[in-house]
Amino acid sequence: MTSPAPTLALVQAGRRLAGRAVVRDLDLELARGEVLGLLGVNGAGKTTTLRMIAGVLAPTSGSVRLGGEDLYEHPELARRRIGYLPETPPLHVELDAEEYLRFCARLHGVARGAVTTAVARAIERCELGEMRRRPLGTLSKGYRQRVGVAQAIVHEPELIVLDEPASGFDPVQALRLRELVRGLGREHAVVLSTHVLPDVSACCDRVAILHRGELRHAGEVHASATTSLRVGVARALRADDWRALPMVVAAEPLDLGHWRVELAPGSAIDAFAAAVVAHGFGLTALGADALPLESTFLAIAASDAPAAVA
Repeated sequence: MTSPAPTLALVQAGRRLAGRAVVRDLDLELARGEVLGLLGVNGAGKTTTLRMIAGVLAPTSGSVRLGGEDLYEHPELARRRIGYLPETPPLHVELDAEEYLRFCARLHGVARGAVTTAVARAIERCELGEMRRRPLGTLSKGYRQRVGVAQAIVHEPELIVLDEPASGFDPVQALRLRELVRGLGREHAVVLSTHVLPDVSACCDRVAILHRGELRHAGEVHASATTSLRVGVARALRADDWRALPMVVAAEPLDLGHWRVELAPGSAIDAFAAAVVAHGFGLTALGADALPLESTFLAIAASDAPAAVA
């Protein structure tokens, strides 16, 4: 019996711009139910890769396939089956959120009779209920990003492509976005480009690291390996205060308002962050310390030698 084609497949995909190879010979696959984190320093080729995946920029070599079909031989696939959030959301600032999402739903081929339900679901998932009637031009950057995510999912696409979706978010909003991305990953295939390594550990099943236009590392993400965190809090705390959180095994003050916190093996970063918020500590910053993925990323970023693909 033939196995179903992956939702997304890049086959030796490359792109040249102004005579220069920006991306070379990319081979990647992604199935429904998976979230792929795309990492790379500025200029690594992430945005070009995302635009090829989203159906915006055709490869000059190789192919991009959606469900086994060549995306650029069948460009209508992008409109109906891909949701794309570029780094700067394509918002019409004179519209309110609901009007804009209705427009996007119709643009992506949602049947007229299904638009209201589709828009309501996207607004609920992105927590936009209180802002649905406000003009987009009056919203904060964080809320504009939420609207951008909503327009990428309003038509229930098979593939969702998100370029730096947490830009402009505070720590609590970023936590909720991680929860949203994980939820989307249960029903869709998701590509998430971000420079925030803890986002990849918390949200993604797999990671791909680009450097100088080449795929230097691809493999599974093991978020449970992260046990040491750098945490910023607004409230003045003592080390004993952290014992109220069951996953914390040790806490060490670093400087005013910042701590190094050790979690028990297997603890989830998002569960810890939610506990910090629930206990009223005033979460202001959260970052991983001694993360294996971080070591891999930094080693690749500092090296010009090709790394093995896992």
